[in-house]
Amino acid sequence: MNKPNFRTGIGYDLHRLEENRDLIIGGIKIPYEKGLLGHSDADVLVHAIIDALLGSLALPDIGTLFPDTDDKYKGADSIELLKKVYSMVKGNGYLIGNLDTNIIAQAPKMMPYIPQMKEKLASVLEMDINDLSIKAKTKEHLDAVGEKKAIEAQAVVLVYKNQIET
Repeated sequence: MNKPNFRTGIGYDLHRLEENRDLIIGGIKIPYEKGLLGHSDADVLVHAIIDALLGSLALPDIGTLFPDTDDKYKGADSIELLKKVYSMVKGNGYLIGNLDTNIIAQAPKMMPYIPQMKEKLASVLEMDINDLSIKAKTKEHLDAVGEKKAIEAQAVVLVYKNQIET
């Protein structure tokens, strides 16, 4: 049976906001009174992208590959984890067609930082910046995100088989 040359994946992440933490989203440090709590730098956007990429190839999820029980990942830079995952994607013969993401946060406002995030992520993922969407949403003051207690992110990715083997 011939399989199509493309696959899709979806990713999601949520982290609690805490004092005395840096807020890192999309690989960019954002000035804010709180940061995201997690074993690594807790970059929700990058974590959602990692799970979308892993899901597109039916590979184990981020928690399986980089467990929070392993001290080697304590305080880890999520961009470095993304580089490892993207290397796995390329190693399986795939490239990214497009990536669509949402950052859901009541505060701080994300829009001023989206261009930097796009540049950083497009560079790491070796993709055209025009094939990367990062949207900022709020929860209209509903649930933990709306009460400024957490930030969440979603990602959907399309990968395609690289027809030019290098």
